[in-house]
Amino acid sequence: MTRPITAGVDGSQESLAALDWAAGEAVRTGAPLHVVHAWQQRDTGGEGDRDAQERWVRDAVAEPVRTVTGRHPELSVSTEVREADDPVAVLLAAATDSTTLVLGSRGHGAIVGFLLGSVGRQVIAEATRPVVLVRAGEKTAGGTGGEVVVGQQGEPEDSADVIGYAFEAAAARGATVRAVRAWTLPTVFTYSPGSMALADEAGGLEQYERKALGEALGPWRERFPDVPVVEHVEMGSAGQVLLSVSANARLMVVGRRARRGAVGGRIGSVAHGVLHHADCPVAVVPHT
Repeated sequence: MTRPITAGVDGSQESLAALDWAAGEAVRTGAPLHVVHAWQQRDTGGEGDRDAQERWVRDAVAEPVRTVTGRHPELSVSTEVREADDPVAVLLAAATDSTTLVLGSRGHGAIVGFLLGSVGRQVIAEATRPVVLVRAGEKTAGGTGGEVVVGQQGEPEDSADVIGYAFEAAAARGATVRAVRAWTLPTVFTYSPGSMALADEAGGLEQYERKALGEALGPWRERFPDVPVVEHVEMGSAGQVLLSVSANARLMVVGRRARRGAVGGRIGSVAHGVLHHADCPVAVVPHT
């Protein structure tokens, strides 16, 4: 059974943009679309109030779903409306059974926590599947071409899931993969003066970064021979370098190594920065 692409909706313009993006992605990849909404009863003091609220919620979810199916009549769509005290748990469960979970984001803000919202932040930090964040009004249009920008760090095996997701997304869109590896000068504790001199004689440190990127991309170039690839190696902060090359991006793909903190899961600094500033949808892919 093909896993669906799941969109979490809450009636906001951002979640409707996420639903639209998820529908387009489902059409591109031939996957079914699953729409999920978690709601909580509000006590208004009226008899039969819960049933009335549930009907209202279901009607509110059904309307945008009708719009999506009218736009994509070939798309298989299912809906899940659940009463739940913890929407994060509902979304995480839906993500587990999906290829990708798509959520709306409230837009650029001064504080990343408020930008994403507490629910979205927790879901991204804890999901075992890729989570895509979409803002209302950003570059979400369909069609083909453009670039899927992906960040690569560490050893080739460290970013296999991230790069694989980017190649699959690019293949579905007829887009180019722009693979970015940012690097910084090593500290004096990492390289001895002798090793630095040998590196300079061999052409500098950048060649090693290019070699590492090429090795990480090799298996995916073979698997997707028709996907054009641009290799981009640049010295600088990973988040800043990714954003600097995102002008033609239809999707940004970054990895996530979540860390637990006193207030729950925390997302890495690169993912945080890209989610905060990118003008296109951002896919956050957990490392396995």
